[in-house]
Amino acid sequence: MSLDDGHPLEKALLAGKWTEQVQGPSWLVDLAKKVVDGAFVEVLTSPFAREFFTVRSSQTDISDLPFDEWFVLASHSTEHPEQQELLRLVLAVACLHAFLQANWTGPDLNLRSLDIITTQSVNPSKITEDFLRQKAITELAYGGEPAYHLAEIPLLLCLAKILLDRPYNHCPSAQWWKLRAWLVHEHILDEPTDTPADLLPSLQSLPSAVAAEPDLHGRLLLEEGLLDHTLSNDRSAAERFVSAAQATRLEFELTGALGKRTKFQQKDVTQLVLLAESRIRDDHPAAEKGKTSPEPSQPETLALNDDTLLEQTQFTSSFPATPGSRLAHLDPSSQPALDPLDQCILLAMCLNVRNMSPSHGLTAEQMAPYVDRVIAHARNWSVHTMALLLRSRLEANRTRTVERSALQLQALVDQMPTADSTVQERLLYIHDLDLPSKWEMQRELALRFLSLGVVKSALDIFERLEMWEEVVKCWQSLEKPEKGIAIVRDLLEGRKAEADVVTTRGKATSDSRKLALDTAREAKLWCLLGDLEPEKALEHYNRAWEVSKGTSGRAMRSLGGFYFSRGNYPNTITCLRRAVAINPLLSRSWFILGCAYVREEHWEGAREAFTRCVSIDDEDGESWNNLASVYLRMGEAGQSDEAELEEASELEEKTSNLTLSNEKGRVPFTNRILAFRALKQGLKFSYDNWRMWGNYMIVALDVGELSEACRALARVVEERSTKDGAASVDEDVLERLVNAATRAEADHSTEDGESGNVPNLPNEGLVRQVTDLFERVILPRVSSPRIFRARARLLTSQGRWEEALKTYLNAYQSGPAGTMEKGETDVQKWREAVREVEDIVDVLRNFGSRVDGYKWRLQARSVLRTFIGRTRDFEDEPEWSNLTGLQEELRQEE
Repeated sequence: MSLDDGHPLEKALLAGKWTEQVQGPSWLVDLAKKVVDGAFVEVLTSPFAREFFTVRSSQTDISDLPFDEWFVLASHSTEHPEQQELLRLVLAVACLHAFLQANWTGPDLNLRSLDIITTQSVNPSKITEDFLRQKAITELAYGGEPAYHLAEIPLLLCLAKILLDRPYNHCPSAQWWKLRAWLVHEHILDEPTDTPADLLPSLQSLPSAVAAEPDLHGRLLLEEGLLDHTLSNDRSAAERFVSAAQATRLEFELTGALGKRTKFQQKDVTQLVLLAESRIRDDHPAAEKGKTSPEPSQPETLALNDDTLLEQTQFTSSFPATPGSRLAHLDPSSQPALDPLDQCILLAMCLNVRNMSPSHGLTAEQMAPYVDRVIAHARNWSVHTMALLLRSRLEANRTRTVERSALQLQALVDQMPTADSTVQERLLYIHDLDLPSKWEMQRELALRFLSLGVVKSALDIFERLEMWEEVVKCWQSLEKPEKGIAIVRDLLEGRKAEADVVTTRGKATSDSRKLALDTAREAKLWCLLGDLEPEKALEHYNRAWEVSKGTSGRAMRSLGGFYFSRGNYPNTITCLRRAVAINPLLSRSWFILGCAYVREEHWEGAREAFTRCVSIDDEDGESWNNLASVYLRMGEAGQSDEAELEEASELEEKTSNLTLSNEKGRVPFTNRILAFRALKQGLKFSYDNWRMWGNYMIVALDVGELSEACRALARVVEERSTKDGAASVDEDVLERLVNAATRAEADHSTEDGESGNVPNLPNEGLVRQVTDLFERVILPRVSSPRIFRARARLLTSQGRWEEALKTYLNAYQSGPAGTMEKGETDVQKWREAVREVEDIVDVLRNFGSRVDGYKWRLQARSVLRTFIGRTRDFEDEPEWSNLTGLQEELRQEE
């Protein structure tokens, strides 16, 4: 069913904009219009809402029942089920947006929980404001994670979720609102948790329902991407953000244009710029004409006021640096204003640039053009706030911008309670932004103060927010850890109470209810105390688990870490299995669980754990490396689809003689392929990890990926040569690469002369790679006899006889024979040196005649004469006759 076929009221609620096309009963239309206009208090205190939220009479104590059993949820008397559902949806949206106004956008909401619900049939002395608040916080705890206990009017979010969880047969947008409610819910939890299994499948029919509405379609994709982003599904989020841009027909391109960034810059250089253009919309004619239409009230944008940096990049070229750009008609210094929805999409992409890029300096450079493009045209209060917040984060680590970063963040925090813009404008795009809540914004400001060393100011904010974990860290940084411990103990023992439970604890009428009021936070406090008192950690963590009645993921994570640090891996596995069952989205828990499985040699469990790690965080190079190691230790083929298995089977046939060994019972080839792919993925995010490159080198050689093995060896040498010298070169691997590169010229024969069945692989590219490996990477840094000999064999295969001879001589001169001094007494070393002398004479004899004008006999006699002269102390050894025999042969050959 399309939204066009449904009630226009649904589209008005989704878009946050009222149209005259909305028809229906006057009472319903009036309520819906008030919701769109932001008059939530009027809606939620109306007779229609009170009829919904009247507490039913019950034989049992109503306060012990969950909220969804409090209300009959009978709608306004009507015989039309569609109108009943629409009324329920209107009230759900009013509750959700009122909660967002109170906790996200401001201005302050003049509403109490008792203003919403009616308790005619219940003793009102039992249902107090404090009780409703505490009960709502308790019910909003999910997946073992507590909800933030100072959230304002949390009952609103509970009611919104209760209304949206009811079945809807006539309102297709209800599932979309359910997605929005879950996104809000995720942001009030300590850690994100997995959403219900039926949430995303229930949205599958929505894209077709809004396909005719580009902006609605784009919003849906954007919000699904923001949920993926919240749950750390970065790859999926990136795809949805791009799809959202395609749906709204936003054209954008990150390119370069000539310009200046500093006041004293004389020469124009290429600067990154984001060219972007929105499609023409009927309600935004200014976008068509390239004019800006800023709102009269926008968040304060602080100036940089730096003596060197310009306020913004000055582009001196009206054309982008990329030839053939589809947006070449845009002037980088004067681009048209973007639609606010398109600005939201760009800001979402900016978030994903941070997540999908390795940790290097380019990340901030990539993000800045996205943010600058949005800040250039202020079109909406919340969108502009988000853009300024992102700029503040980008500027936090730069000396010249750190001051504005902190001041701008402070200004954003201060603006929340004000009424400088309408509620409707602030909430218009709230679901399309990753805008933090009020307390998260203040927490970020406190952390910024902490990074600047302003600990006391940070401590004041954390104490006001009752974020005790951060309070403890502040006292630790002030070198007063005992004060942090005292605070936690006071909270647990009742000498200090949190703001929302002071009154509640005093009025609780039953011990069971009193214990159930704040178990999630109490368990968290016991875990925190366990962190602070290592000698009693086990006792405190177990107490946390008991207090939570088996629901605290934090308690099990703490216990798992405790046992792992002491080598008790079976208990580690037991605890972390419980932890990931409660909250499967925390990659650290999966990682430690995988390590415990490895120590217990439980490879199936380890594979599952590290696979979950990389599915949560695709940039976790260490987990990719560990996953590859697990594949190489498994006796059975790793999980793989049929296409991968068929591909691996074909590759095994082609590379059967290229692996390091072919003994029976080795790791299945499919597992080696999976290990290779895991390492290849992980190296994208651990480029400087030479150990990982070393593993990749061995596995690549083992599965016949010789070019990759060559590249990996080069990286290992680049990283290790300064410290480890020649030991940085795996000479076995190097010789295997030379063998592979020279095989075609050896008539497909193996090294011992036996006929082989190696196919005539195309070696030209590998020859170039191995040659470059020697000339550019290895020999400028390190050398050894084996390295020189391997290099000489490569030169020989190319017919470069003179260079090959010189390299063989380099190998001889750097080996035992060439470095042996008079007075040497080690017989075994001398015998090895004799073999080297014999070898170099053979080389000179075989290849010397192929070099025009090369006097190889003279060179051979010189080598023999020098060696014999240095080692006359060994004349009595049987091998001495070999040397004299060689001298005689050379004389006769003349």
